[in-house]
Amino acid sequence: MSIPDMSLRSLAVLVVESAPVFEVAIPCQVFGTPPPSHTGPWYDVRLCADGSPSLRGSSDREDLAGLFRITAPHGLDALASAGTVIVPGAGDVEGDPAPAVIDALRAAHARGARIVSLCSGAFVLAAAGLLDGRRAALHWRHAALLAERFPAVEVDPAVLYIDDGDLLTSAGQTAGIDLCLHLIRQDLGVEAANAVARHMVVPPHRTGGQAQFVETPLPPRRDDGLGPVLQWALTQLHRPLTTAELAARAGLTGRTLIRRFHAETGTTPLRWLLAQRVIRARGLLESTDLPIDLVAERCGLGTAPNLRAHFAREVGVSPSEYRRTHRLTPAH
Repeated sequence: MSIPDMSLRSLAVLVVESAPVFEVAIPCQVFGTPPPSHTGPWYDVRLCADGSPSLRGSSDREDLAGLFRITAPHGLDALASAGTVIVPGAGDVEGDPAPAVIDALRAAHARGARIVSLCSGAFVLAAAGLLDGRRAALHWRHAALLAERFPAVEVDPAVLYIDDGDLLTSAGQTAGIDLCLHLIRQDLGVEAANAVARHMVVPPHRTGGQAQFVETPLPPRRDDGLGPVLQWALTQLHRPLTTAELAARAGLTGRTLIRRFHAETGTTPLRWLLAQRVIRARGLLESTDLPIDLVAERCGLGTAPNLRAHFAREVGVSPSEYRRTHRLTPAH
């Protein structure tokens, strides 16, 4: 195995004011110390900041936020010699980081450093103009805001991380671990990345994207508009349903139903039904031991191949893989 240029393994973790403590801990844990089984080159990690920023917990509770404070041994000048700069989360997704932080990031990128963001750290990169015209990943909850604030950025809320060469971005929290392991695979090889994953007791590589983790609540119970027919349809997902049947149930013509459906749900009746069938399948996979063919029957997708096709397209992974990852009860 060829040893990569030491410059890439000279790594600066840039902490901004009120950054999430969990995201700050991720690169420190992953890159800070090599796993016991690893022999060979490792990373030179420097924690840097503009001052001594406070951190915040993921809960955003005010009484917890003050418990976390970091004293970074290095200032922003550490970015001038780092081959890789990681920004583990933004302190304020609705505001911009300090001008000194933006200038340091721009300078690091201009001289060829690899720039990485974890979760909301993409807001910091975007504020520096580094993501203009580029794809960016981040937590699906923040995707709309990033797109609104920085329209020149191509936001992709579906993936766990994006490697765009000199710029790498990831979705929330554990997806940040995925991206850090990806960097180790890229720099030091598969064995090194697997050793870190075993040491941290995490998967060395996860397939699929964020779709399998996005909240998919049932539609709210409503007594107006199409609410009653939507609630009725949820009790009939085990059997075929047509637009005509839904229209008759609602006392509307087919054309009127389609128009009302789009106005109230933003989609078509059949597309809505498919989404609800996939949601039902997810619940059955999480909470039962039912074989895949019976899951397909109970959610109205008919056959196992049909369920697999729709599930992979909507969720990004196979039903079996989803069950292994999200199971709520142990298999018997």
